[in-house]
Amino acid sequence: MLKYSMLFLIIAVVAGIFGFAGIVSAAAGIAKILFFIFLVLFVISFFMGRGSKTRV
Repeated sequence: MLKYSMLFLIIAVVAGIFGFAGIVSAAAGIAKILFFIFLVLFVISFFMGRGSKTRV
């Protein structure tokens, strides 16, 4: 998911260089949403993985 976030960020930067304002705002918004979803899922998986160690 972080890969898609970076892809949309690159699309936004390239579109900004060429002056496409509508595409820039849409791509930057999508990149921001995907990044925050990635952060939430990362934090959840980090804390869920810490408590599930099994002892042998």
